[in-house]
Amino acid sequence: MNIAGLSLRDLEYVVAIADEGHFGRAAERCNVSQPTLSVQVRKLEAALGLALFERSSRRVLLTAAGQGIVRQARTVLAEAQRLLALATEGRGSPLTGRLVLAAIQTLGPYYFPLTLRLLRREFPLLSLSLSELRTAEILDGLREGRIDAALVSLPLPAAGLAVAPLFVEPFWLACPAEHALARVDGLRTSDISGPDLLLLDEGNCLRDQTIAACGAGGSAGRHATSLETLRSMVAAGSGYTLLPGLAVPSGPDPSGLTVTRGFAADGPGRTIALAWRGSDPRAPGLAHLAAFLRAHAPAGTQACREEGDTAAPPCRAAQPSRRDRGREAV
Repeated sequence: MNIAGLSLRDLEYVVAIADEGHFGRAAERCNVSQPTLSVQVRKLEAALGLALFERSSRRVLLTAAGQGIVRQARTVLAEAQRLLALATEGRGSPLTGRLVLAAIQTLGPYYFPLTLRLLRREFPLLSLSLSELRTAEILDGLREGRIDAALVSLPLPAAGLAVAPLFVEPFWLACPAEHALARVDGLRTSDISGPDLLLLDEGNCLRDQTIAACGAGGSAGRHATSLETLRSMVAAGSGYTLLPGLAVPSGPDPSGLTVTRGFAADGPGRTIALAWRGSDPRAPGLAHLAAFLRAHAPAGTQACREEGDTAAPPCRAAQPSRRDRGREAV
């Protein structure tokens, strides 16, 4: 038999009969009449020179030869679906195939667990490869093609990039439980510009945002390489710091060593955005991804209302929710 004589539709008929064990139900599943399905399957059997099914008035069974043919037919049909998915990916929408998605280090560990289940449900043909990097490394990866899209904090050097704001994440104060700031009502950034402010190392955008919010540079030698180290320094009594809202525990510190406090109205925060190369042919799919992430902004953040405004946060930082207020000292 010449390969040109093989039809994917005929293979679908064979697999449907194997699954249903009945020609009538298989025909229903394939949206054809039973006579049409029967004729096509008999033509395939004749072309292969094999009987694929053992037929009786009560049931349909696969022959030994038919079992191998059906197994291979499933593989062929799956690969055909994959070919269509690749073609769809090439047209840019919907988003399918492999996507290398990076996030800044102060966001990824806290945001990814909140959104992966939703992403897998919305984009079932999308295969995500995740990484966490500093902003400069992310920008290099995007421009060199090693990263397809990235979750970053604005502002961002956007030359050659498409940037879609997603949500505003408020900052919280983390301080030792015995610190005077743990008992301040209506906390403002002006209250935390003193020498006890702890920062991340150079190269972390959160460091620059903390300095901008507090108008201080922190003390020499009082820096940390990660948020978790920063949190431990606060617990050790070394000082206080700002934490992104998603990194703040949902309840009191079990050790009793630290307290997290929300700020008064118009407190500090950061705008999280999705960025990708403007030249990427999958831009419509990536814009769909950004819209989906914006529509599912995490609790305690505020979804952005407009796309493309990278000059300023497109919406105000969210105030603590009722659940969040349980983290404040009372």
